[in-house]
Amino acid sequence: MASDLKNLSVFSTDELPDISDRRFGILVSEWNTEVTEALFEGAYKTLLQHGAKPQNIIRGNVPGSYELSLGSLWFAQRDDIDAIIALGCVIQGETKHNDYINHAVAQGLTNVSLKTSKPVIFGVLTPNDQQQALDRAGGKHGNKGDEAAITAIKMLGLQQQVYSKF
Repeated sequence: MASDLKNLSVFSTDELPDISDRRFGILVSEWNTEVTEALFEGAYKTLLQHGAKPQNIIRGNVPGSYELSLGSLWFAQRDDIDAIIALGCVIQGETKHNDYINHAVAQGLTNVSLKTSKPVIFGVLTPNDQQQALDRAGGKHGNKGDEAAITAIKMLGLQQQVYSKF
């Protein structure tokens, strides 16, 4: 569903798992800092709101969104990290660079998740312009960082359900 039809900060919180002992890696792209810092704030606050401890949230910075895949792999290889949230923003601009970057990041994060069997959440905005990015980083369409954090929590809950013994 397009975010202009849904607020990114409105989601169901029914049956969320206990995350008080779970550890999260949040990777933040330094490109488009105004946007990515707002995404980080949303993700961080949402994790805390739903039971994560501040000491269990580890932040890492990468130069741009392209580097989110390798940074996520490094975090995912740590035994003490349960889920990774990758936050970035690639604005369309005048060239097609966004097509290549967005595809590579989506593919890379998917590969990390499948390789490590850990949730790696795609929290990358792919807007046409700066205003659309701001609208989705705490503006009129909510915050993609909030959504990414809830997605990480829900995926940990599903993982627990799938691997728990009945």
